[in-house]
Amino acid sequence: MSVNMYPWQHDAWTRLQAMRARLPHAILFHGPAGIGKADFIESFAQALLCEDVRPDGRACGACASCGWFAQGNHPDYRRVRPEALEDDLPAAEGEEASADERKTKSKSASKEIKIEQVRALSDFMNISTHRQGLRVVVLYPAESLNMPASNALLKTLEEPPAGTVFLLASNGLDRLLPTILSRCRKFAMTMPDHGEALAWLEAQGINDADGWLREQGGAPLAALAQAETGSREELDGLLQVLAQPSVDAALRSADKLSKAPLAALVAWQQRWLYDVFSYKLSGVIRYYPRYQREVATLAGRVHVADLMQAIKSTNDRRAVADHPLSPKLFVEDMLLDYTARCGP
Repeated sequence: MSVNMYPWQHDAWTRLQAMRARLPHAILFHGPAGIGKADFIESFAQALLCEDVRPDGRACGACASCGWFAQGNHPDYRRVRPEALEDDLPAAEGEEASADERKTKSKSASKEIKIEQVRALSDFMNISTHRQGLRVVVLYPAESLNMPASNALLKTLEEPPAGTVFLLASNGLDRLLPTILSRCRKFAMTMPDHGEALAWLEAQGINDADGWLREQGGAPLAALAQAETGSREELDGLLQVLAQPSVDAALRSADKLSKAPLAALVAWQQRWLYDVFSYKLSGVIRYYPRYQREVATLAGRVHVADLMQAIKSTNDRRAVADHPLSPKLFVEDMLLDYTARCGP
């Protein structure tokens, strides 16, 4: 298990150390996606379990506890996340899975945290700790908890077991139950400065780092992941429809675009609309400078009121992007609505 600390997280780490003297039973780390919250809370989990913590609060990396943590089998640590985020899906019957089998399993893997995963923590929390220290549960992304799992977690947070610390991470507090929010100490993590994120990306050897970073809204890990694919096909497919909206283009493109992650499509459209709105008011493009000509043309044609309605509609759509009844119909509706407001 690799645990990283990114350059933009040092100030947050210093703030976090002030909480260790009176550690809450549950901390909810929240901020934009793609900034490294999961790695950050796993670093903190390792530090809480470490037997020889460094002066800066970091884990020593050398004690028995750190050794178990690095191997992913610390007896006082549990990580809860959707099956779809697990690095290695198990092969059937103990055999090596083929590439096609792994692909099929990856597609069928759940994107939710289920009630069985939360209930499985009961035995863990009701036995003595291995080293007479803390038990640590890391859970992310918290918004992937389905409703039964949310209710089961809530019961645990209402009556927290002694010596157990929950570390949760979320990309959006508005997608969590208010009752869960009220039982966690919230810890905000912000988007890194553009220059710092850009320097880090360039150090990873990414070409056109600035372009990838802008397109991902300034989130360096999201930019790295997208850059490593080397493809802007899905993004460009959407932006070409948004640049020249029509009913025919919306219907023709919906099926292909529905294969992309819907939450990403919505985020890309949000950024496009913000660019058009910004250009209309101030002549500034933040996210898609590659499309300056198309943004400028659209900004000169569309009325501000229609843009505001399109932005509101897209923001509302984000709430249901993870659980659409039909991906294709979701994309069709999104593009048709956009066309009605921003089309010729």
